[in-house]
Amino acid sequence: MPSRGSLHEPDLALHVEDLTVAYQSKPVLWDVDLDVPPGVMAAIVGPNGAGKSTLIKTVLGLVTPTAGHVTLFGRPYRAQRRRVGYVPQRSSVDWDFPTTALDVVTMGLYGRLGWLRRPGRRERAEAEHALELVGMQDYAERQISQLSGGQQQRVFLARALVQQADVYFLDEPMAGVDATTERAIVEILHRLRDQGKTLIVVHHDLQTVRTYFDWMLLLNVRVVAQGPVAAVYTAENLRKAYGGQIALIEREALAAGEARA
Repeated sequence: MPSRGSLHEPDLALHVEDLTVAYQSKPVLWDVDLDVPPGVMAAIVGPNGAGKSTLIKTVLGLVTPTAGHVTLFGRPYRAQRRRVGYVPQRSSVDWDFPTTALDVVTMGLYGRLGWLRRPGRRERAEAEHALELVGMQDYAERQISQLSGGQQQRVFLARALVQQADVYFLDEPMAGVDATTERAIVEILHRLRDQGKTLIVVHHDLQTVRTYFDWMLLLNVRVVAQGPVAAVYTAENLRKAYGGQIALIEREALAAGEARA
């Protein structure tokens, strides 16, 4: 993996510079600088209200920044849209919308097809293959509202996979899923990383950061630290990010270390 210092903006999967986002004049992100090299699985970690989801949404043009500069492989998101896959928080989706799992995955192809061209046999085959990759091929015709939370998350992951993107943004993909689904999701993400893809994941469980990820952004409105997990995941950095919650965090970190021993 190239070091951060050896890469220039066009070589970086994600480059964020001087990014500030405010809601009703209250800063949610303040002067954020971030460089993510290609081919890593990066965690965005921080306490509630740290701006983790806002950061992803701003990169994807869903939130307008007050100031700052964002590029993906050296170009703005609007020019790189087809190289980007996105899995939103499950709680932000209307799961009662009457559509099948296969239809949801096929929607991931509309960026390539355009909204006026109907998906054909080839697109259906691609969507079915993506469902197979996440173990949901037997649920292709099932209404999305009839699936469990973990199954719904797998379907949305398949929707991102069918785009065959170079960089994937996932907003808490492991939140609220069972252990089997979590292992399956992590296995898929690791496989993508091993293929040279970049995964940028909002993650809430500190105990699994060092197991799942190789790159890390520790965020609390401002950047606390970023870089390889081994360098960023320290007691000092966690204390800076989590403040008064540090006793709980340190217990979790200690438990995670004992589990690995």
